[in-house]
Order: sequence, then C-alpha cells, then structure tokens
Amino acid sequence: MAVRHQLIKRAPEAVWAVLADGTRYADWVVGTDASRPDQGRWPEMGSTIAYTVRLGPWTLHGHTTVRRCDPPRELELEVDSGSLGTARIAIDVRPWGENSLVVVDEHPLTGPAGVLHNVALDAFIQLRHRSMLSRLATAIEDLPRDLSDMH
Repeated sequence: MAVRHQLIKRAPEAVWAVLADGTRYADWVVGTDASRPDQGRWPEMGSTIAYTVRLGPWTLHGHTTVRRCDPPRELELEVDSGSLGTARIAIDVRPWGENSLVVVDEHPLTGPAGVLHNVALDAFIQLRHRSMLSRLATAIEDLPRDLSDMH
C-alpha cells in the first residue's frame, strides 16, 4: 500500500473544487493525457470519467468510478485500466489551519499489479504520487484566492 501526503495552501473546499471537476483530472493525474465526464454526475457515487493515457505510439483508454464520496473531505476511486487491472485510490482532504493536508492511499486490486504487488511497486507508486500531489497543489494554488476558497 502506498500512502503519501501533501500540504496544499488552500482550504479543503478549494481542493474539492478541483477534485470535483472531472474535466481537470488530466491536469493533476500523472500519465493522463485527457479526461472527460462519462456516466453520471461526477463525483457522485457510481459516476465515471473516461481518460486517455499516451505511451509513445500507444494509446490506452480507461475509466475511473467513484466508490465513495463525502464532500469536501473524502473521495475513493476505482481506476480501471483494462487489461492492466484496477486500483483503489482514496483521497482524504483534511483541514490544516487555513490550509489542507491531502492524503492519497493507493493499492492495486486486480490485474498484473494486483498479482505482483510488492515493495518495488509501492516505491513506484510513491514516486508517481509525489508528482501527482505536486501537480494537484499547483492546479489549486494557481487559482485566484477568490475563485479557489469557496467558504
């Protein structure tokens, strides 16, 4: 299991505004080239977004389903990457003074990563989360305060 955290210098509601925007997924999720709302109303329970990952000449398509949602504090997702398998990603947004502490917990559920899950895979996920949380912080902190702090 890979758990990582990041202090984001905005209130939880500002963090949630970006998490709740299915069109912004590609802005902060590492490896995602494009995303769009797919089924339901993101991020309501059971809703999905479709995403595209480009790896050189290859294009992979997948979708992410909301499995748990408690705005503006918790979002649990199941990422389905087709033959690569599925993963659970839990995002916990905690108030930290005037800021937010965002904790991401990810582990593979099915597919090759689920079968081969080990310390090396967790180390890779940690590196990916470091970049992902940095990108999320930038996406939120670059917004003007009057647009990002919605409380």
